[in-house]
Amino acid sequence: MTAESAGELRDDALRRLGAPERSLKTDPQVHPGAVAALAPFGLDQLASAPPVSFRSARAELLQFAVAAESGSEPMFDTMNAGLPEVEGVTTETHTVTAADGHQIQLYVTRPETVESRLPCLYHIHGGGMVITGATSAGYTRWRQELAATGLVVIGVEFRNGAGKLGPHPYPAGLEDCAAGLQWAATHAAELGVSNIVVSGESGGANLALALTIKAKREGFLSMISGVYAQCPYIYGKWAHDGEELPSLADYDGYVLERDMMQVLAEIYDPGSENSDEATCWPSRATTADLEGLPPHVISVNEVDPLRDEGLDYYRKLLAAGVRAVGWMNMGLPHVGETLFRVALPDVYAANVRSISSFAYSLRRPAP
Repeated sequence: MTAESAGELRDDALRRLGAPERSLKTDPQVHPGAVAALAPFGLDQLASAPPVSFRSARAELLQFAVAAESGSEPMFDTMNAGLPEVEGVTTETHTVTAADGHQIQLYVTRPETVESRLPCLYHIHGGGMVITGATSAGYTRWRQELAATGLVVIGVEFRNGAGKLGPHPYPAGLEDCAAGLQWAATHAAELGVSNIVVSGESGGANLALALTIKAKREGFLSMISGVYAQCPYIYGKWAHDGEELPSLADYDGYVLERDMMQVLAEIYDPGSENSDEATCWPSRATTADLEGLPPHVISVNEVDPLRDEGLDYYRKLLAAGVRAVGWMNMGLPHVGETLFRVALPDVYAANVRSISSFAYSLRRPAP
C-alpha cells in the first residue's frame, strides 16, 4: 500500500533521519541482542505494510486480524521456549460478571507461602486492544515472574477488537478492565492485596492509562494506587500525521509499521468515531483529565516508533502536577524489555524489578 492510496500526509523519504533504507539489523543504535532475537522471524528487517488498509471493508479487517493473531502466537511461544518453570507461585481463576452480563476471567497469581497482604499488579495485556489474550504463554510467564517477586498479579481477559476474543470495538475491552479492577478492589482482603497498581504494555498500556482516566471520571480512582505503562500505544493517528513525534518517522518499520497500527486502530475504533476521546486514545487527555491522578511510570524504548507519544504523555502528566517517572530502555524496539526473556535476561530482570519496586513503594498498611 502506497502513502497516496492510504491518504497519508507524510513523506516516507524523510523517515529514519534521512536514511530510509536503515533497519533494525543495520542501525547501530539497536541492541545486538534484540537483533538476534528478532532475526529468526525476519523482524530484523523493515516491517512491510499490511495487505489491507484502514479504509478496507470491516470484514476484511477482521479477517486480517485473525490471521495476524494466529501468526504471532508461535513467535511468542518460541521466545519463551526452553525456560524452566517459575517455582513458588500458584494461580487461580475468578469469574466476574460485568454490568452487561459478560463473563470476565481474572487470572490471579501469587506467591505460595506469603500470608501478609501484598501489593497487586493488575495486568492488561498488549495486542493493540485487538488481538492476543491473557492466557498466552508469554503473558502467563510474565505474571508468574512478577508474582515471584512478592506480588499478587491479576491478568484480565478482556474483550478484544478482533481475533478469538472479538469482535468487540471500544469501549467493550475498557469496560471489562474496569469491571475486573472494581471486583479486585472490592475483594482485596480475601485476595490478600494491600494496594493495586494498573500496568500494561503497548495496547495494554493504552487501556491502563484509559482506565485510570475513566476511574477519575466515574469515581473509583481511589482503587488505583499507581500506573506503570510500558511503550504506550495511545496516539491513534499514525498514518495521518505525527510530525510532532519524530520517532514515528525515524523508526517506522522497526517491528511496528504505521499503516499496520492504523489498521488496528480502525478495528478498535471504527471510523475513528472516538478519535478525540481520552479513554479511547489517551494522547487526547487534557490537563483536567490528568490532574489528581496517582503516581505513574511511563517506560519507553529508544528505537520504538511509539517512543515519542509515550514521552509526550509523560510530559503532560508532569504539567498536570502528577507524580511521574520516565524511563527509556536504550537500544530496544517495541516492548523488547518484556519480549526478550531469553535473549536479554538482564534487561528483562531489571524490568521486573522496576515494576515490583514501584508497586511496593505505594504499598498501603493493612487496615
